[in-house]
Amino acid sequence: MQVNILTNADLHCHSDVSDGTLSPEDLAVRAKANGVELWALTDHDELGGQHRAIAAAAGQGLPYLTGTEISVTFAGLTVHIVGLGVDPDDARLQAGLQATRGGREGRAREMAKQLAGVGIKGAFEGALQYVGNPDLISRTHFARFLVESQVCSSTHEVFRNYLTEGKPGFVPHRWAALGDAVSWITGAGGVAVLAHPARYRVTPTEEYALFSEFKAHGGLGVEVVTGSHSAAEYVKYGEMAQEFELYASRGSDFHSPQESHTDLGALPNLSGALRPVWEALTHRVIQPH
Repeated sequence: MQVNILTNADLHCHSDVSDGTLSPEDLAVRAKANGVELWALTDHDELGGQHRAIAAAAGQGLPYLTGTEISVTFAGLTVHIVGLGVDPDDARLQAGLQATRGGREGRAREMAKQLAGVGIKGAFEGALQYVGNPDLISRTHFARFLVESQVCSSTHEVFRNYLTEGKPGFVPHRWAALGDAVSWITGAGGVAVLAHPARYRVTPTEEYALFSEFKAHGGLGVEVVTGSHSAAEYVKYGEMAQEFELYASRGSDFHSPQESHTDLGALPNLSGALRPVWEALTHRVIQPH
């Protein structure tokens, strides 16, 4: 298979190993059915689904790139860095992700305490039933509990009223340092990609600093076409990719058939003026036999 600018690549999605609702196997089936031609599973701070995804992709005849999405603290904000083409057995990357996951349980208990303070009881236990492992518990699991408990009608309503800055249940967390995250990814043979940049509430000056520091640490790509970007943002971040000489990536950020705005494989193509990130990763694509 030739991997080119028109390839229907989906290089950002989540399974039930982190905060998605489908298994790696079901995601592979869905990706193939939706016309995806190059797929990556990028669970939050976790590599536990990678070998399953590799096998599932092979079973679907689907070329695959390994991946993860690392939570980073930058200038007091949470930023996400996708690592593509990494060795899922790399000891340094695994240790870094384990350390990053380590603070989730304490944070989750504080979130539950805040929610209890506004009359929502049992939120920690309720959220935990959606993940099973306190090391991986996240706001998304709390959101599902609040919907199931009929506190809110949808996860989008949850994030308008809870779990975000200034609302009950918001607890900031100190994640990995940007330089460390990029170093773990590149050290494991992968390419670091700045995920969905339009989602970060930053000033133009802060955004420029983020791109500059990311590039200085060895980051090579940025998500241009992604589920949370508008058509105007495709253009804006395509231009920023060119300005900073970064590869452009494409991924739905799919989590769930019930929750995600954008399905696997449903995004428009990257602009032909951009260099797709998979050009830097052709040697890391796992081809089905």
